[in-house]
Amino acid sequence: MLEDKDSAALDLEGLAPVHRTGSRGGIVARRVEAWALVVLWGALIVAFAFAEPGVFLTVGNWANILGNQAVLLLLALASLVPLVMRDFDLSLGAITTLSAMTLAILNVSHHMPIALACVIAIAASLCVSALNALFTVKLGGNPFVITLGMLTVVTGIVFLISGSATVGVVSPSLVQLVFLDSFLGIPVEFYIGLLVAIVVWYVLSMTPAGQQAVVVGESREVARLSGVRVARCRTLGYLAAGFIAGLGGIVWAASTGSVDPTTGGTELLLPAVAAVFLGSTCITPGRFNAPGTVIAVYFLASGAVGLEIKGAQDYVQQLFYGAALIVAVIVPKLLGPDRGASFKLM
Repeated sequence: MLEDKDSAALDLEGLAPVHRTGSRGGIVARRVEAWALVVLWGALIVAFAFAEPGVFLTVGNWANILGNQAVLLLLALASLVPLVMRDFDLSLGAITTLSAMTLAILNVSHHMPIALACVIAIAASLCVSALNALFTVKLGGNPFVITLGMLTVVTGIVFLISGSATVGVVSPSLVQLVFLDSFLGIPVEFYIGLLVAIVVWYVLSMTPAGQQAVVVGESREVARLSGVRVARCRTLGYLAAGFIAGLGGIVWAASTGSVDPTTGGTELLLPAVAAVFLGSTCITPGRFNAPGTVIAVYFLASGAVGLEIKGAQDYVQQLFYGAALIVAVIVPKLLGPDRGASFKLM
């Protein structure tokens, strides 16, 4: 069967954390590992607070950190869903850009009501994800290769429909709702990302569908023998990822007011994936999980903003993101062969 072949091509090991009930020291070590990233985040905040005491800890700076990372958080959560089932979707950044550009063109160029434009933008995102599911789940293609190709195709479509030009300004009502309005001094976009994170956590942790997704990620063959509809789970995973990425595009368009085809979702893919893998070392080590992803996103954001305040060049932030991804994958393996989430493509 094609799905069996695909299952052999991709292998995600070490998802299930090992619970060592026979050793108190082992239990303590697991707890320390689970909260190590939180402690490191706190240390990072303290370090930048001492380095820039009048800037880094200000209310305005943290409102910016929490609000400005909403698109990154949504893209990370979108990446998380298929990764739970051992599917890697590289096209999500391009889907975010497509959603934002679709919204902008319909609302600005064709004067479509903003609500309808948002619905069509989400629909366009779901169409791309449906094609990803068709080519990988139904036809047995390698997810890495298929979604890499889809990234290129969607990027080309974005340039085609936009004429390689920035499109704006989107509806002021959307900008007001998402970007300008705030609660407790923090923009609404932060709460949108937080709400999606809570929903993803609840579905994956508290529902039968989420538990089936975890089983599929641990072993597709065992899941199939247990009666789980593996193809259906994976397809829904791709569609959920596309929906969240599409929502990220709407938030991005509202935050910037205009959409540039050369920037946006695609350049956020590296820090988003870094956050997902880094988050797998936190809260429930060895598993891709939503709370860990949220912590990792804001850990990376705090580091990037701190470096920016210190006057670091843009390439330093890219080094920071890349190093975080490498550390997230390698360090758990140094702690033991059963640690971390290892994603094999071949």
